[in-house]
Amino acid sequence: MEDVNNHIHTCYSFSPYSPAQAIERAKSAGLATAGIMDHDSLAGADEFETAGRLAGLPTTVGMEVRADFSFTPLAGRRLNNPDQSSVAYIALHGVPRESRPALSEFMRPYAEARQIRNRVMTRRLHTMIEPYGFSLDYDRDVLPLSHWVEGGSVTERHLLYALSLKLMARFGKSDELVSFLTDRLSVPVPAKTAAQLTDPENPHAAYDLLGILKAALVSLFYLDATAECPDIRELVKASRRAGAICAYAYLGDVTNSVTGDKRTQTFEDSYLDQLFDVLSDLGFEAVTYMPSRNTAAQLHRLRALCDKHGLFQISGEDINSPRQSFVCEAMRSPEFDNLSDAAWALIGHETASAECLESGMFSGKTLAAMPVLADRIRHYAALGRMTYKQTKSMP
Repeated sequence: MEDVNNHIHTCYSFSPYSPAQAIERAKSAGLATAGIMDHDSLAGADEFETAGRLAGLPTTVGMEVRADFSFTPLAGRRLNNPDQSSVAYIALHGVPRESRPALSEFMRPYAEARQIRNRVMTRRLHTMIEPYGFSLDYDRDVLPLSHWVEGGSVTERHLLYALSLKLMARFGKSDELVSFLTDRLSVPVPAKTAAQLTDPENPHAAYDLLGILKAALVSLFYLDATAECPDIRELVKASRRAGAICAYAYLGDVTNSVTGDKRTQTFEDSYLDQLFDVLSDLGFEAVTYMPSRNTAAQLHRLRALCDKHGLFQISGEDINSPRQSFVCEAMRSPEFDNLSDAAWALIGHETASAECLESGMFSGKTLAAMPVLADRIRHYAALGRMTYKQTKSMP
């Protein structure tokens, strides 16, 4: 198969999988390549790469960061963040090995600022559930679910997963749990989820519960992220210094959430042309998207704008739950063959950058030698495939 996935979260942000487990699942699913993409963290990269080599699965390394667009023409816009305006999720793809320590150091103060906000949100959530005999403490209940000590991040999902475990501990998988959610917490429980939460054989019940809690409760305890979000201009500069590929993660207006944890909401579609103008002005190199999450009309418009602005198209299925498939079947359509080539090009980019950052796909040296994006994609995809064949043939 030529299935690829460049957006796999691990336990270093929020996921049921360690980096090695993610590789095992990716290999079992038949992926041709796999990419790690944790929030604010590169701590799982070495394990992911090592496991990939042992499994014979080519890998790429990335990091997802929320950036502040307040000082751009998009200030006040709802970008790709369901919880906050003027803030967008940005994917840094193809991070070269030698640049990872410096990029991690760049992110350190932002990660520490996030801890402060996490504690405030935990207290808000505690206040909501305390009347029902529950308590939630950040150090006792939330941090142990993370890999913060090893350089991982802590997200809103960690807070809600901690709550999910407490609810499961009291009510188990039962009708009583569903009644508590609907009658006390005013959390809508769809029939499908109710069946999952009352199934005694369901191994993923805590994650199913997390999904509906995220959709219903985040807006009630969420505190806007400020100090933990780098200004987008500074993030683009840091990405360029690192030799990474800075990609805007297109979400598009949501009508039916694939993962079940995003409510119906409008995002970039009403001002998409302006968004691309701003991305180009800021120096973005790429746009990443997930074909399974958007309509044909949305994707046709998006891809046309990528071509118009010369932006590299990348894709990856956002994996952070055990029910999600590592394979995006929508990408098997011939019209998305370019996304498979893009994954191999990322591998070629990391391979070349390991020798010298100026050999990367978007360096000044490379742009002068190969100004046409399509030529660069072919060159680096061929390099990625060649590197894999050479590695595979080594004793």
